[in-house]
Amino acid sequence: MKLILLLLVAALVLALWRPGFGFRSQRLEHYAGTGPAFDIQERLSGDLISEGMIYGPRGRVVSRFVARMRGEWDGSSGTLSEDFSYANGSTQARKWYLTMGSDGHFTATADDIIGTGTGRQLGATVQLSYRIRLPEDAGGHVLDVTDWMYLMENGTILNRSEMRKFGIKVAELIATMRPVEG
Repeated sequence: MKLILLLLVAALVLALWRPGFGFRSQRLEHYAGTGPAFDIQERLSGDLISEGMIYGPRGRVVSRFVARMRGEWDGSSGTLSEDFSYANGSTQARKWYLTMGSDGHFTATADDIIGTGTGRQLGATVQLSYRIRLPEDAGGHVLDVTDWMYLMENGTILNRSEMRKFGIKVAELIATMRPVEG
């Protein structure tokens, strides 16, 4: 019995703290010399389309979506409007307010974001961290989110997001974003 309890405690510690392994081991500096350079004022501008999936805590796809997006900038301030259509027929809208700072740093807010998200662009990569409140029909939970976006040579952005509650991974999002053609 003591061995089982010890193994459970060890598994919990590894689930909460895993330096050097997986998603949480990434640092923006790892991508400093990569290209093409990801400039959010350029790449998150105009009409975009995003397609993605959300994986639940057991690793299965729990949701699929297509989002129409529009980015607009005025100097160092911008907005990114997102209109999601989910495979189950539901829809969701979000409007991000983005403000560029110095050295690639930026802030991000939206109605369902608690406080202010902080991000930075470096090399071909953007990292953004924030807290989000899910809609009531999705439980109303508050999750800690980390987005990693990678600019590909053809202009497509690959987005990988991890969502955590109490430090435990509860969901992951994988999506593409690209300019609308035509």
